[in-house]
Amino acid sequence: MPVISADLTRQGGMPTAAELERRLLAGETLLAETSDHVLEVVGVLESYGEVLDAYSRNLIYQAEQQFLNPFPVFKFFDGDLSPARIWRHLNHDRINFEYAEYCMKSMLWHGTGGLDAYLDSQAFADCCGGIIQIKTRQDLLLALLNPLFRQFLPELIRTAATTHALGQFWRVMSDLFIDLAAAERDGRVATIAQVVDVLKQGLVAAAAQPITYAVTVGQQTFWVLPPEAGLTFLADVAVPYVEAVFLRGMPFLGTVSFNAQAQQISPDQGQFAYGALFADPLPSMGAGIPPSLLMQDMYRHLPAALHDWYLQRSRGEGDVRVKICASFQKAMFCVTNAAIAGTFAYPLGSSDPEAEAANQTYARAWASRLALARTDCLRAAS
Repeated sequence: MPVISADLTRQGGMPTAAELERRLLAGETLLAETSDHVLEVVGVLESYGEVLDAYSRNLIYQAEQQFLNPFPVFKFFDGDLSPARIWRHLNHDRINFEYAEYCMKSMLWHGTGGLDAYLDSQAFADCCGGIIQIKTRQDLLLALLNPLFRQFLPELIRTAATTHALGQFWRVMSDLFIDLAAAERDGRVATIAQVVDVLKQGLVAAAAQPITYAVTVGQQTFWVLPPEAGLTFLADVAVPYVEAVFLRGMPFLGTVSFNAQAQQISPDQGQFAYGALFADPLPSMGAGIPPSLLMQDMYRHLPAALHDWYLQRSRGEGDVRVKICASFQKAMFCVTNAAIAGTFAYPLGSSDPEAEAANQTYARAWASRLALARTDCLRAAS
């Protein structure tokens, strides 16, 4: 992504990898402990929770009701084709589901973790074969396309599986973020440490929740992600989501050259650093850059207290979306902080040398990646 002076958007320097490792091992929060940060993070996550509710419902609708539809023109309507809904859609008075699709494609393309491993398995290939056999008997267009492009329908099924899994993941995260806001309002959450702890407990509680997905073709029901695949919320969807969306992402058109000779994009996807933790807030609000859609969606659902706080610290309504982007990045560091804290192999503070070494290795691996991110947002504003 383009390099922009931190003075335009941030205060202060960036902690070293060693400092980040120390904080993680000490159980400290990455984000500085201030009342303003609590207001920002809780408020922006409440807004995000409302948006994720809509994203989740639409993704699950697409995977179940638009399954193997090669021209899903009305996929963003959730089955509501009323004139009022269509008019609002045409006038952009709507949730921008394109951003949800961008996240799904990031997961699909980077393909890490247990979900991707299952989608590469023979069991999934057999499932696709059974579905395609029935579907091509009912749909002339698909019957014509399948022999010409043998990977087309399996790829559509793979996309639908990723879409449904992401919808299930966001269903949990939406409820978690809304519950966090409620906890802050009734006084159970008042610090960043408590925010991170609530997020960690929510992730841990949902860790073993099964991820399954079935479709009905004709009169038959087929498992696409069956229970016996053993896919679970944390290891097989949440972790790949963090890798694909928080860390790797995809380079945005207009910000870097896609010319191979320019070498502005690494040929190794594992080296990508275009995710939410690496984003510059100003380019993120540029035209044609997917997070701009999310910022608009969150703006529509912004809590009044946070909106007023922004207006006191910005250049009016036109600057609010950039402020939301900066707050959102701080919130994503808190979510990452919670995910790391909840996935240490051993309890922090253990005196067992083997446990200490394992935790240190885990924290160091995370710290080395986070040290390259926009960690200059972690300090309190001066």
